[in-house]
Amino acid sequence: MFFEEALAEVQSGAVDDASKAAENAVDAVKTGGIDWAAIKSSLVNWLLTTGIKVVVALLILLITYKIINWIARKIEKKNNKNPKFDKTVARILIKGVKLVLKVVIAVCLVAYLGIDTSGITALIASLGICIGLAVDGVLSNIAGGILILVTRPFKIDDFVDIGGTVGTVEDIHICHTVVCTLDNRVVYIPNSAASGATVVNYSIKEFRRVDIDFEISEEEDFETAKNILTGILDSHEKVLKDRPYTVRVSGATDNGIVICCRSWCRNEDYWDVFFDVREQAKKGFDEAGIEFPYEQMDVRLIDKRDREAR
Repeated sequence: MFFEEALAEVQSGAVDDASKAAENAVDAVKTGGIDWAAIKSSLVNWLLTTGIKVVVALLILLITYKIINWIARKIEKKNNKNPKFDKTVARILIKGVKLVLKVVIAVCLVAYLGIDTSGITALIASLGICIGLAVDGVLSNIAGGILILVTRPFKIDDFVDIGGTVGTVEDIHICHTVVCTLDNRVVYIPNSAASGATVVNYSIKEFRRVDIDFEISEEEDFETAKNILTGILDSHEKVLKDRPYTVRVSGATDNGIVICCRSWCRNEDYWDVFFDVREQAKKGFDEAGIEFPYEQMDVRLIDKRDREAR
């Protein structure tokens, strides 16, 4: 059977064609097997067609991205100068619009290069589903960020206490909130925790009450101490005089008498009033001879003979 097939191939000239192909292959190996002229021609054709499109697409990408960033900075600066606009909402919207515009431009340029974008769209959708299933915590942070944006328990530049973290809100991102503490530490709080924690906002109200308690010895004249504190509040320029303040004895401890001092001031003047009143009260008490109590214990010794006599 094999010899019959070989004889048929020889008769049909297939063997001659195979020998010619072998000879051509040997010649190609000897010359290096590379058609440099064809490669050069293909490269020139690619540069004149697709290459120009790639350069144009890159230029458009860089220019449009710079324009988007420039417009976003201008809008953000204008919003910061206008007190009618909320910095928190404006900043989040600007970041979201920037991201959407950049993605749209990138997809359009990919289509301009002749690449089918339907596959890219399907890939992005599939990745979105996979990432969403993998990062459940991130989704909860995003939901928390949206909740903060809608309910607005705090905004940028507010002085807050978020679950025990006290400081000024510097920025609110879609996944976390940035808080700068009093000692200049930067704390990143996940929005899922920030939206579910107890939030104390000290900046919402225009006025704040300054509560300070002073403790004096029981032997001291509390009326004199009250007069000293009242004089301090009367003379302090940042204490509001149109709001009543209180200087009364609020209780007693094991070591002395407690005098509460309650006054009102503007929100931005709170710490000035707080520390000024304390310092001036210390000076006033020292001048009047009023002493602060110290923890002490009275110990009585009983003679053994007296105990037996009893």
